Amino acid sequence: MTIGQLAKAAGVNVETIRYYQRIKLVAEPVKPAQGYRHYASSTVERIRFIKRAQELGFSLDEITDLLSLDDRDCNEARTIAEHKQHVIQQRIDDLSAMQRGLSKLIKACKKNVSGQERCAIIATLTKDPR
Repeated sequence: MTIGQLAKAAGVNVETIRYYQRIKLVAEPVKPAQGYRHYASSTVERIRFIKRAQELGFSLDEITDLLSLDDRDCNEARTIAEHKQHVIQQRIDDLSAMQRGLSKLIKACKKNVSGQERCAIIATLTKDPR
């Protein structure tokens, strides 16, 4: 199949495939002297794997690691997934802390309906963090 057909079958655009080739996630087939490069149907599966892994939050470097594993190397795949899960949980915790901080500022701002006091949001953002 051509790169256009591959892109359509995998649900990505041609530039995505070219990018994956540049970073060595997808092999670039040899171009015949005349005509177009032809991709194996297994390349569709590889690109779908990459896209699904990205949807789960894996970076392209992590996806490279996953793709290098043997199908039966479940322990290493689990280790990579557990690390990713930990990183995601930390990010969720950090975002929750930001949300709580913003909620406090919004609540303080709602109390200042008259505009007599300095806006809590502006005051907090202006404050020197040291």
